[in-house]
Amino acid sequence: MVNLHRFANPTWFVKITTAILPWVVGITALLMGYGFWQALFVSPPDYQMGEAVRIMYVHVPAAYMAMMVYGAMAVASAVALIWRHPVADVAAKASAPIGAGFTLLALVTGMLWGQPMWGAFWVWDARLTSVLILFFIYLAYIGIWTSIDDPLRAGRAAAILALVGSVNLPIIHYSVDWWNTLHQPASLLRAGGPSVDAGMLPALLSLVFGYTTFYVMVLIWRMHRELVVRRIRALQLLHAQE
Repeated sequence: MVNLHRFANPTWFVKITTAILPWVVGITALLMGYGFWQALFVSPPDYQMGEAVRIMYVHVPAAYMAMMVYGAMAVASAVALIWRHPVADVAAKASAPIGAGFTLLALVTGMLWGQPMWGAFWVWDARLTSVLILFFIYLAYIGIWTSIDDPLRAGRAAAILALVGSVNLPIIHYSVDWWNTLHQPASLLRAGGPSVDAGMLPALLSLVFGYTTFYVMVLIWRMHRELVVRRIRALQLLHAQE
């Protein structure tokens, strides 16, 4: 409990994350470099999709991160809403554009992958449609922060939206089981272990972890910037009251 209170202190948070940031950058570079090298030059082509399967190495980690970042954003929003945790509020706000970027990347690469597989860039498949809804929720969340001037009101409204929107996460995950869809079922994170060819796993797992550390890296940068902006705003309000 003491550690949580300490972590809620923005100064302490900046100090700790500044120390770990170079390590996160280095790990991200190693994982992404190794992952893309495996994806482009080592992993075998698929017996059905051929070389088009290499889109998977961008699409699958991006789709995973689209959901993971939103889950982290919803948890941070709950902490900010219930316990008034200032750093959690900043973390939720800073996560939204990153998550929206991953979701857009998942949608675009999914469309490129769908063309050779389904013969169309887009079909109103349950998985695709629910991920598109997730992207719109991200945009709505970002829109709340940009349209409401009062940070307290904006944070509260955005947190409520994030929590309500989290209902979409299990819909995305189980959509291939609940409905008859063209989208293939889970092949990496599934009961019984991955169904992906063993030769593809090093690239895929490296990029999943690389995307995760990339998110942490960009999140730290964005949170540092947001904390500086809030500090400047607080000093301006204090100066105006004098």
